[in-house]
Amino acid sequence: MKIPYISNEWRILFKPEKYGNYVNDHTVLKGSDGAWHLYGITSFGGGSYQERYFVHGKGENLDSTFAEVGKSIDRGTLAWAPCVINKDENYYMFYGPSPTSLAVSFDMNEWFGYNVVLNNEPPMAAHRDHFVLKVDENKYLMYVVGVHNKKGAVSCFSSCDLLAWNFEGFALTSGDDAPLKPGWGAMESPFVLKKDGLYYLFITYTDCSDETYNDTLVFCSENPLDFGEYNGECGGAMPITKLSAHAPEIIEENGKYYITTCGWTDKPVPHKGCVSIASLEWK
Repeated sequence: MKIPYISNEWRILFKPEKYGNYVNDHTVLKGSDGAWHLYGITSFGGGSYQERYFVHGKGENLDSTFAEVGKSIDRGTLAWAPCVINKDENYYMFYGPSPTSLAVSFDMNEWFGYNVVLNNEPPMAAHRDHFVLKVDENKYLMYVVGVHNKKGAVSCFSSCDLLAWNFEGFALTSGDDAPLKPGWGAMESPFVLKKDGLYYLFITYTDCSDETYNDTLVFCSENPLDFGEYNGECGGAMPITKLSAHAPEIIEENGKYYITTCGWTDKPVPHKGCVSIASLEWK
C-alpha cells in the first residue's frame, strides 16, 4: 500500500466566466481529439438548486489553463456531479441527482439523453455524485453516494454495457459513531483508483461547514466492492490519509498523477471560482 500526498502548490486549471462563476464537482478526461476535457457543476447564483447545466472546459495538457468551450446538459432540471467515461468511440456522461441520468456523445460537444436502469437499488442508495470505473474489458463499477440506515454511504453497481446496472452492495458505510451525520449523508464525490493491485477510494467527507469542506478521506482495499464501515476514531475502516481537497479528481498523464479541487465561492478554496490542480505523489 502507498499513501498519496499533495506535493506542490495549487494552481488554476480552469475558471469559467461566460457560463458561470465557479465550478463544483467535475470530471476530467482525455478525448479522442488528444485534448483534455472538463465538465463541471456551475451557475451564477452559487446555490445547489440553481445548478442546471455543466460548463465545458478544454486544454491541450494538464500544465495549461483550460479554455471555456460552452455548456452541456441544459435541460431545465438539476444537473449535479457529472462523470464521463468512453466506450466504443462514444462518451457516456452519468449525473444526478436522483434518478440517475445518462447522456451519450460521439464528439464530447453534443449530448443525447439515454435511459439507464438500476436494478435492485435500495431506496435512497443512489441519489448523486456518480463515478464509473472500468475494471475489466467488459465490466464497469459505478459508485454513487446515498443514505443507508439514515447515515451516509457509497453504493456500488456493476454493468457490462454502461446501460443496465446491478446493485452490488454498499462499498462504504457510516457507523453509529461516525463523526458527521447530516440528513443527506456527509459523503460526497467518490473517486476510485486502481494502483498496484489495490483500490483507493477518495471521498469528500463534509457537513458543508468551512471546517470540513476540504476534507477528503482516502480508504484502501483489495476488494473494490468493500471499503468497510467508517466510525471516525472509534474503530472500523480507517482512512490511510486525509487530503485537503473538495470533490477531487485523480488524473494520470505520462506516468504522473495530479489531483484537482473546486467548490463554491463562499468556501475556503485555493482559488475562488476555479478548478485548481496540484501534483499527487505516493509514498
